[in-house]
Amino acid sequence: MLLKLNNLSKWVQSGGQKIHLLKDVSFWVNEGDFISVMGPSGSGKSTLLNIIGMLDDFNEGEYTFMDEAVHNLKEKHRSNLYKQYIGFVFQSYHLIDELTVKENLEMPLLYKKHGGAERKALVADMLDRFNIVGKKDLFPAQLSGGQQQLVGIARALIANPKLILADEPTGNLNSKQGEEIMDIFTQLNKEGVTIIQVTHSEKNMKYGSRVINLLDGSIVTG
Repeated sequence: MLLKLNNLSKWVQSGGQKIHLLKDVSFWVNEGDFISVMGPSGSGKSTLLNIIGMLDDFNEGEYTFMDEAVHNLKEKHRSNLYKQYIGFVFQSYHLIDELTVKENLEMPLLYKKHGGAERKALVADMLDRFNIVGKKDLFPAQLSGGQQQLVGIARALIANPKLILADEPTGNLNSKQGEEIMDIFTQLNKEGVTIIQVTHSEKNMKYGSRVINLLDGSIVTG
């Protein structure tokens, strides 16, 4: 088992009341799963993804990732864990504006202590794979939304993560680009990469092997 959530809850205080973003969420993910998280806006999908990715804390419950109890880990250990094993694809790209495409792609490799020649080769491979070689010296602001999304996906994949967390990965792409991205995800999944995607798209959902439906912060069955 890659990860497990047990009765996980997160809330915010508002006017003396607890507003639950997630409530008693429990599920597990095995290595090699491809899971789609579905639900209306405000159902807690992105919050769930951020917690799994260790970008966000929770108030109650347990979270185990690769046999590590995330809820008990110190910040530094947790940060090392996600940099080592998790790749993110955000809907809003999260590229670093001051860095070129090439430098954005290189960022995750710096955390993993890859040598210069190896970094260069991996970046070249990703630029090629996503047909963005001609964009390598441009800054994010010089790219279209679709191109920024491709760079964001390439950056998530470059360090060979065990788990990819994708928040509406094709949200800003045209249908052809969207299909290409989902085909890449399918291929990676065949190679053993675990994928959890948040999606509104019935079409994208079908690429997954399992669906988790959220409503008002809770998992709904059936």
